[in-house]
Amino acid sequence: MEKFQSGHWIKRTGYSSFEPAIINRPWRFDEPRIMEALSRADRQLGRLDMFSEYVPNLDLFVRMHVTKEAVESNLIEDTRTEIEEAVMPEEEIAQERRDDWREVTNYIHALNGAISELDSLPFSNRLLKGAHATLMNNVRGEHKTPGEFRRSQNWIGGSNPGNARFVPPIHENVPELMGDLELFAHNSDLHIPPLLKAAIMHYQFETIHPFLDGNGRIGRLMVPLYLVAQGILKKPVLYLSGYLERNREEYYERLTRVRKKNAMNDWLHFFLDGLGETAADGVQTFNNILKFKSHWENEISAWKPHGTSGLALFQFLFTQVWVNAQLVMKATRVSAPTAYKLIDRFVSNGLLREITGAKRDRLFLFDPYLNLFKHSS
Repeated sequence: MEKFQSGHWIKRTGYSSFEPAIINRPWRFDEPRIMEALSRADRQLGRLDMFSEYVPNLDLFVRMHVTKEAVESNLIEDTRTEIEEAVMPEEEIAQERRDDWREVTNYIHALNGAISELDSLPFSNRLLKGAHATLMNNVRGEHKTPGEFRRSQNWIGGSNPGNARFVPPIHENVPELMGDLELFAHNSDLHIPPLLKAAIMHYQFETIHPFLDGNGRIGRLMVPLYLVAQGILKKPVLYLSGYLERNREEYYERLTRVRKKNAMNDWLHFFLDGLGETAADGVQTFNNILKFKSHWENEISAWKPHGTSGLALFQFLFTQVWVNAQLVMKATRVSAPTAYKLIDRFVSNGLLREITGAKRDRLFLFDPYLNLFKHSS
């Protein structure tokens, strides 16, 4: 890594663009702190993956993890949607906040869709392009060639390439560079641990910036997608956006140092620390959810006379975190008066919170469950 060269700057008219070196080539890692960080991250991801095997109804928990990831990933892009809003239907969102809500919802659909497609498609540029098309559907940026690599120059920060913080490679080189990234992802002859590959690929993707818009979100989405494709994780239960948001300035600085000072080791260390920290947080969140679920199942089962219907509603709330009286009636198969009594009991126990302030057509949120995700790191 001492001889690593990240690429070179090319003088253009009024600015310089960065042309990254190809990554599908032999790599040598010999710095002890990188190996230690890799070992820690591997160990934590192993714990997270093993833990997920013992969680009942894992897909229900994954759904909330994806929602939290979408909120935090869009927060990095200064799109502000709270997790409570992200789980609600569009008609319940204030008109002035619907654009942000759609961007978060699109991220959820893009990630879930890409994970599902791994059953029939390998990790590939085709997969990333499909996710990008979903991400850009009917939102700001929808006219910036969704699902296609850019065909013009873009830049990061500033009003034009001349005053930008960073100018990626020219568009003519994007297909070749992204083709190289895909080859690197699948080149088993390189004998590089998958977590190090993921770190290098994320750096390279952010440096290429292959789309006109949405690069940051696709670059972050790419990490769990690759880990699932490689069998490191059985389900997409690890997301880096929270870590990157908390360390936003350092994140940008580490990427910049690779381009300007060839400091790949510093980037790898930062990325691996993020994987380990995020995996440990995921284990804690799963553990808190299981304790919460077990405690309230015991409590509710003892309720008289609503133990059975109360348990049915409690289980339903893990699949649908907001309800109204009609949904409660359908989920528990009780009459309207009993449904209202159930709701009142859940509200008085702090399990539901009324969010409309209306007398009719009221909606209730499964607040303590959402808080387990909101307050995790």
